[in-house]
Amino acid sequence: MLKNRVNASAIGFLQTAARDAADRRDMAHDASNMTPLSSLFSNGLKGRLQVPGDKSISHRSLIFGALAKGETVISGLLESEDVINTAKAMAAFGANIHKDDDGNWHVTGLGTGALLEPTDVLDFGNSGTGARLVMGLAGAHAFATTFIGDASLSSRPMARVLNPLREMGVEVLSRSKDRLPLTIKGADPATPITYRVPMASAQVKSCILLAGLNMAGTTTLIEPIKTRDHTEKMLRGFGAELGEEINEAGETILTLQGLQELSAQTVTVPADPSSAAFPVVAALITPGSDLIVENVLLNETRTGLFTTLVEMGADLVIENERESGGERIGDIHVRHSALKGVTVPADRAPSMIDEYPILSVAASFAVGETRMLGLEELRVKESDRLAAVAAGLKANQVPHEEGEDYLMVTGGSNQIGGGTVSTHLDHRIAMSFLVMGLASPKAVTVDDAAVINTSFPGFVDLLTGLGGRFEA
Repeated sequence: MLKNRVNASAIGFLQTAARDAADRRDMAHDASNMTPLSSLFSNGLKGRLQVPGDKSISHRSLIFGALAKGETVISGLLESEDVINTAKAMAAFGANIHKDDDGNWHVTGLGTGALLEPTDVLDFGNSGTGARLVMGLAGAHAFATTFIGDASLSSRPMARVLNPLREMGVEVLSRSKDRLPLTIKGADPATPITYRVPMASAQVKSCILLAGLNMAGTTTLIEPIKTRDHTEKMLRGFGAELGEEINEAGETILTLQGLQELSAQTVTVPADPSSAAFPVVAALITPGSDLIVENVLLNETRTGLFTTLVEMGADLVIENERESGGERIGDIHVRHSALKGVTVPADRAPSMIDEYPILSVAASFAVGETRMLGLEELRVKESDRLAAVAAGLKANQVPHEEGEDYLMVTGGSNQIGGGTVSTHLDHRIAMSFLVMGLASPKAVTVDDAAVINTSFPGFVDLLTGLGGRFEA
C-alpha cells in the first residue's frame, strides 16, 4: 500500500519536489533579501532579562510530546524558526499541535512507533538539530519521508546520522552524497543495533535513541565522550526506562528497550544558555554594564563557556540556583570585567561547541592570547564557523591565527571594529559580531541580521532595551 510503502516513482516525485523547493529557497536568499545591521559603542548594558527558551529542550519536548499518549503542555517554548519547523514536522506525522491564548503549546501524541506518513516534504530551514533528530523517527517507520532545508543546512553532512540508520535497515536516497534534500525510506522491520558514536555529538546520540525507541528490540549506544544529556533526561521524564552505566574505559553505555509507552507531561522550558551567552559576553566587554540573565539552564554539559569566562576573570556569579524538571537552573549576574587570555582545552568543546563564536569576541577584548583547541566540529555547523569567525575577526582588525582545529585570538587592541561580517546564513555569527560592535570604538556591521530569527527572535530589541545601540 502507498501508506506503508512508497514505490520508485513516488520517491522520484518527492525528490523532485525537494530539489525544486531547495532551489527556490537558495535563489531567494540574495542581496536584495538580506538585512544588514550595524552595532555601535554603547555606554553600559543594565537591567534584568530573560532570553528565549532552550532550543535543545524545545525541539525535544515537541518530539516526545508527539510520541506520548495524551496531551503534553509546554510553557516557555522557544518560538524560533528552527523550533517551529520541528513543530510542523510533528504535525505532519499526525500529532495535534496548537498554542493557547496564554502562550502554552499543546501536543497530543500518537504513541511510539505509530507516526503517520507525511503527505509533503519536511522543511527544516536552518535547523540541523531538528533534521537529524527527526531522521531517527522517520527511519523507524516503514514509509518514506523527504527532508529539505535552506542553503546552509543543505551543505551540512548528514552521514553521521544516516550511517547508523542504514545499519538498522533504512534506505537513503539523496540528491548529493548524504546531504539535503534527501528521502529516508524506513526499514520494515527496522533492526536495533549496538553503536559506538565516533564523535562527540548529542544529535547522533539522540537520533539513534529516537529510532530505537520506535522499533522493537534493544538498542545499545556507547558514548566515549559525554555530550549534552537532554534526550536521556526527557526520555525518563516521559516515563521510559533507560539503562545507563560507565564502563572501565570511562565510556557511557545506554540501553533502551523499544516501543515503551510514553505518558504526556507538563514541560517548562528554561532559558537557553547558548542564547544567554550573547548578553553575558556583551555585558563583560561593554564598560559600565551590570546585567542579570534569569532562569538559565545550567546543565553541566552546557556550561563550558561560563567556566571559561570565569577563568578569564569574568565577574560572573550564579544566583538563585534551583532545580526544575530534573534540570539545574539559575540567574547569571554579570558585570563589566577586565578579561585575560586563557587556553581552552579540547575536552571542553562538547560543553560549549555553539559558544566559540561569542567566546572569540570575548577573547578580542581580553589582554593576551586565548587559545581554543579541538574545534574541528565547527567546520560542519550552520556554516564553516571556524572560517567564518576568523574572517569576521580579520574584517574587524583582531589579530588571530586559524588552524584546521584551533583558533588563537590576541586581544586588547583599541582598534577593534569597522568591518562588515559575512554571516553565511549563520545566526550565531550574526549575533556574535553584533555584540562585538557594542564595545568597539568603530561600528561593526553584519550583512544579514534576519538569520538571527532561527534561534533568538527579538535579540536586537532586547539588547536595545538594555542600552545597546544599533543602526540599520
